[in-house]
Amino acid sequence: MRTQPALPALLAAFGCCVALGAATPARASQALASSKTCLACHSLDKKMVGPAFQDIQGKYSGRKDGQAQMVQSILKGSSGRWGPVPMPANAVSEADANTLAKWILSL
Repeated sequence: MRTQPALPALLAAFGCCVALGAATPARASQALASSKTCLACHSLDKKMVGPAFQDIQGKYSGRKDGQAQMVQSILKGSSGRWGPVPMPANAVSEADANTLAKWILSL
């Protein structure tokens, strides 16, 4: 029967799509961070002008309201949390700020 050979191929194709879909949000969020100039002051793993995203993740991941605090910092800016250099408010939508916060928390 023709349907049997087609079924394994279909399942393999579906598996590839699922695997690619799972990897897409992380890449998309890093691209979003780059497009919004976050990477001008932050890097993934080392302090620059601002803290590394991994350090931010470590500070906020255990907090119940960590993501909400990060979103507010992204939208409105912050000062005094990581040292003397303030983070300015960013021109991003609330949806983009949420995406960025989720991505940072996933690192």
